[in-house]
Amino acid sequence: MNYWLIKSEPHTYSFEQMKSDKKTLWDGVRNYQARNFMKEMKKGDIALFYHSGKDRQVVGEVEIVKEHYQDPTTEDSNWVVVDVKYKKTFENPVNLAEIKDRKTLSEMHLVRNSRLSVSAVKKKEYDMIVKMAES
Repeated sequence: MNYWLIKSEPHTYSFEQMKSDKKTLWDGVRNYQARNFMKEMKKGDIALFYHSGKDRQVVGEVEIVKEHYQDPTTEDSNWVVVDVKYKKTFENPVNLAEIKDRKTLSEMHLVRNSRLSVSAVKKKEYDMIVKMAES
């Protein structure tokens, strides 16, 4: 299993909406590096859901339930989507400042390249974020 981080501005698509929808396609990615990460996603992988914009916090988890396929919102074959389903809400969202304060998380894509809307997360990074969310 692999771990990922996907971002959305709450006013565009919030985690509350994800929870209500239960399942959705993750579309609108228009960065090649982020797209390449989506192409690596496998069914059963877990993605941390991050609210970007003013919130800047990891708020929960989703599960990849369908691997990449052509983005139906564009005819451009360069872009793909994956299907994700709601997994769980973090009782204590983990904000970006807390993440940056942890030396063990200093190499996260979120810290090093905060512009990416989809990025890989190492198992130890995922475990640390979940631990922070539970405390």
